[in-house]
Amino acid sequence: MVSFTDQGRYSARAYLNEDYLVERVESRMPNPVLGDTAVVTTYENYRQHGPIRFPSRIRQSAGGFPVLDLEVKEVQPNAAVDLPVPASVSAFAERVTSEKAADGVWYLAGASHHSVAIEMKDYVIVVESPLYDGRASPMLAEVKKLAPGKPIRYVVNSHSHFDHAGGLRTAAAEGATLIVHRQSKPFYDKAFANPNRISPDAFARSGRKAKVVGAGEKMVLKDATRTVEIHHIKDSVHAVPFLMVYLPKERLLVEADAYTPLAPNAPVPSPVNANNVNLVQNIERLKLSVDRILPLHGRIVPMSELNRTVGR
Repeated sequence: MVSFTDQGRYSARAYLNEDYLVERVESRMPNPVLGDTAVVTTYENYRQHGPIRFPSRIRQSAGGFPVLDLEVKEVQPNAAVDLPVPASVSAFAERVTSEKAADGVWYLAGASHHSVAIEMKDYVIVVESPLYDGRASPMLAEVKKLAPGKPIRYVVNSHSHFDHAGGLRTAAAEGATLIVHRQSKPFYDKAFANPNRISPDAFARSGRKAKVVGAGEKMVLKDATRTVEIHHIKDSVHAVPFLMVYLPKERLLVEADAYTPLAPNAPVPSPVNANNVNLVQNIERLKLSVDRILPLHGRIVPMSELNRTVGR
């Protein structure tokens, strides 16, 4: 067995067989949702390919769940490879833009995943803290500029897919209470209790404990300024614990992945997207009067855009 650490990236133990071929690597890697995460990779059925031996099966698990199962049929030793880094990657920088959707409501965009800030009388609610510290930190900093002097008291998580949950540790580092679907709460309680020591994130550095609240079919946050409703999206084919946020006075709906607007004037898809249909059904079931949708991917659109997309 050979053990080694790449500081700030991972630690690993590699197990070799009697021919000194690697059969198993047990490593721990930082994860923006799970903290330090066990990643196990196995290399099986080594075969000769010219001058080298190479595994014909490579399998990997992360956090106990399978993430890779690769069958290798051909190996070309020292093959010439030209993999230029795309300009969109090499020049990438996080950018947070704010668009006023209503008095005290801002749509925070500028990247692939968006958020929404809702100003209350004495505090702020943020819907979605996505991706990782690098995205969530500047987004939360922008919220503080938009509502100076008001703490970010709540951060609402739409669902537990990692791209939408990766910034929750960042929000917990700010002291915000995280509102998640009640079915997801045990998962998050376990995840946030796991340390992130390999590459300490904002949450690990803060020394705080995460405050997680589970929402059921409906949760209401209100004060003299406005009412904010958090609803369960039932029977979705995208996620089972799934939340959306509705502002009844402003007639605004905030949702992620249930509907991402098409390009302007794009043709109606055929067949119709089942997620989009399900969202319409939930809006009707809950009798929500929606004028505009603030999707957490894409752009702000009127409700008529969603209706058109489902063929209405």
